[in-house]
Amino acid sequence: MKTVEKEKLWEEYQKNPSAELREKIIIEYAPLVRVVAGRLSMYLGYNVEYEDLVSYGIFGLIDAIDKFDRGKDVKFETYASLRIRGSILDQIRKMDWIRRLPPDCAAETQEN
Repeated sequence: MKTVEKEKLWEEYQKNPSAELREKIIIEYAPLVRVVAGRLSMYLGYNVEYEDLVSYGIFGLIDAIDKFDRGKDVKFETYASLRIRGSILDQIRKMDWIRRLPPDCAAETQEN
């Protein structure tokens, strides 16, 4: 999709935020999620599946679409990539909650 078409889609979505338009935007920016997930998977190694990272990133993309303010002078891709990355990292942290417990609590949890 060309930049002009993307702008029209965003304008339409701002006027009438329907589920159908939101889905079109998600589909349009899904490759961005794959790029961010791919970059993170290089750092994470084989601990987390790439497809899991992509699915976590989709939540970040949806959140970015809902919260994006076109009035600010920021490209959506820049804003969304930060939200996508944050969403992926948040989900990974949620899976790894024992590591963030204080040492005595973590030992107790692992013993039980």
